[in-house]
Amino acid sequence: MGGTLITNPVIWADVPDPSVIRVGSVFYMVSTSMHSMPGCPIMKSVNLKNWEIVNYVFETLEDHDAHKLSDGKGIYGKGSWAPNLRCHDGTFYVCFSSLDMKRFYIYRTKDIENGPWERSVIDGVYHDPSLLFDEGRVYVIHGNGDIRITELTEDLTAVKPGGINGLLLVGEREGIGLRCEGCHAYRLNGYYYLFFIEWPKVGNKRRRQICYRSRNLLGPFERRVVLDDDMGYRNHGVAQGGIVDTPAGEWAAVLFQDHDAVGRVPCVVPVRWEDGWPVFGTDGKVPQSFELQLPDAAAGPLVISDEFDYSENRLALNWQWNHNPDNSLWSVTERPGWLRLATGSPARSVEYARNTLTQRTEGPACSGMTLMEFAHMKPGDRAGLVALQHFYGTVGIHVAEDGARYVAMCVRGEDGGEEVVEKIRYDGDSIHLKIDFDFRDSADLARFFYSADGGEWHAVGRPLQLKYTLDHFMGCRFGLFHYATRETGGYVDFDYFRYEKRG
Repeated sequence: MGGTLITNPVIWADVPDPSVIRVGSVFYMVSTSMHSMPGCPIMKSVNLKNWEIVNYVFETLEDHDAHKLSDGKGIYGKGSWAPNLRCHDGTFYVCFSSLDMKRFYIYRTKDIENGPWERSVIDGVYHDPSLLFDEGRVYVIHGNGDIRITELTEDLTAVKPGGINGLLLVGEREGIGLRCEGCHAYRLNGYYYLFFIEWPKVGNKRRRQICYRSRNLLGPFERRVVLDDDMGYRNHGVAQGGIVDTPAGEWAAVLFQDHDAVGRVPCVVPVRWEDGWPVFGTDGKVPQSFELQLPDAAAGPLVISDEFDYSENRLALNWQWNHNPDNSLWSVTERPGWLRLATGSPARSVEYARNTLTQRTEGPACSGMTLMEFAHMKPGDRAGLVALQHFYGTVGIHVAEDGARYVAMCVRGEDGGEEVVEKIRYDGDSIHLKIDFDFRDSADLARFFYSADGGEWHAVGRPLQLKYTLDHFMGCRFGLFHYATRETGGYVDFDYFRYEKRG
């Protein structure tokens, strides 16, 4: 087998809190998806470098007002957090907590790429959990700072009555801002290993990876900082994740690094063992590139162009809805070759608009464009293309109360509604829209354009300074949207979404 050159980051897009396992010659990864539906994407690779989405754990997590964006708040920054992926006795498990539901979810399947998934729900938040299967028993290790262990029933459907349940270890406090969290637990070579992140408020003040180990399940534990490096990038530490071995017996860690507005990007770090401790990186640093004895193989793109040419009303896996969709109000079959978005309830801004269809953005730079037909919009309707974060920017068509149409660029206003930066009277029933993104060295700029013919482009509004904030806790996304501010029942058709990654 030849080697594969791993170059970091392996994905320059928002794939946070990675949890990776290997089954035979195949690696699988699950990551946080919060308010995006379907949720908990399952990604597949044969070399830890080229990943493609093959499934999701669930279509929707819950069915109530917040998840449907009908409570005026939504579940931004909540939903599914830090999922953990494990395989035991031929069954795959994904577990995570939801802060808005205050519940702990465990999903299981025999077929990770096709499902179906069966779920169990346990009351309470088990923060950043990791499952540990050990000698016929199963535990979840969880918490922030004070790390707890809770034994589950053999079928992972409930807390085991009379089982182990209590404080496992107390993380460092002195000089630490964010205490240890993000557990990944393993039993290897006679040791129990627990990996966490922590964020010191002294010294270099960046996130770092730590490891606790013990010969005994319940301790006592030894502690070591196993990685403290930012790859020379803005003091953003590479941390949070777990380890995995290769068929050739090599080891690697799959962690992430904050890359500001584009999100949290996965990195792969070589690992070797010394005196029973994992040693991350090369001389304590994350290499920009290194080789693993894994096959070189292409994978499908993370972000795709789409001509919306479907034979059934089911979208490509690259798409996710912002919150739960209303499936009665979108279609790719009603008008073949087009995505139709109809309005079903008024919203005060694109942030609270149902059925906004999203994909990730990617660095170093990228661009997305669409052609939209809008003859059937109603007065007060707004539709187009959005750079979706809390501080979003949109370009699209606004229909005034008198039926006049305008191309407009908007941003989030101080009151949470949309603030019009520029609008221009527009005649016609179709328009080409485009957003260009520049994430190089965290420039984090989005620029907005429109065209009547797809050839001559006009800038509109102003460049938007993108910001990664905890309001959404997610990297910036492309979104196709249509919402009503007055009366419902209008619709728009998108002919395509065309995507280009640059740099």
